[in-house]
Amino acid sequence: MSASSFRSLEEAISDEHFPEVDLVLRRGRHIGRDDGTAYDYLVDALDHLEPFYRRFGCELIQRADGYFYLLPSGDRLGRRQLSAGEMLVGQTLALMYLDPATVQHGGMVQRETLLQRLSGLLGTEALVRILNPRRRKFDERIAAETVRTKVTEALRRLTDLGFIDSVDDAMLRLRPALMRFAEPVRDLSDRQAALERLVQSGEISLGDTDELREHGASAGDGVEDDEEEASG
Repeated sequence: MSASSFRSLEEAISDEHFPEVDLVLRRGRHIGRDDGTAYDYLVDALDHLEPFYRRFGCELIQRADGYFYLLPSGDRLGRRQLSAGEMLVGQTLALMYLDPATVQHGGMVQRETLLQRLSGLLGTEALVRILNPRRRKFDERIAAETVRTKVTEALRRLTDLGFIDSVDDAMLRLRPALMRFAEPVRDLSDRQAALERLVQSGEISLGDTDELREHGASAGDGVEDDEEEASG
């Protein structure tokens, strides 16, 4: 065990940070260095909380990139998948996170830049079909509106999960947890190029990213069809 200011699990869960940290972790949110004292608390209490969450069928994961999350190993918390569109937006944001230009701007990107990157990687028609698979006909008149609406919905959920911060109507702040979307290319020398190829090929089922959880539920084996989500 590493050094901790907590001598026992009882002391760790009696800390003032525990209730809020526990709630957001169970809702599927990632807690990163940007979260300040909540992150510091998890670093300090990790050795006590790991076995605690294991009893609930979860692994408390700490990544070297600078964030924590709960990874379910059972069904006690329920499971739910991110949609294909949400996975695609997450992948593209991870690609932008790896861009040196983003680093130079403090992790800040414009929403418009995201939309341009998505269209450039996939083409408008393919993008619309991924974001709205129930639409059988491609209509150029409503394509741009469809893309904007679906991307906005995806960004809202990714914000809830702690992958990004919505600064205002124009800007996003990218957080280290986006690297979960880059898990399949983590060990490659050029992760950015490899991830770009994944996005262009439409491979949107990404390792343990398939276990992403939202509001007490998690993804299962793959991505969810929007039609099932709508009926669910």
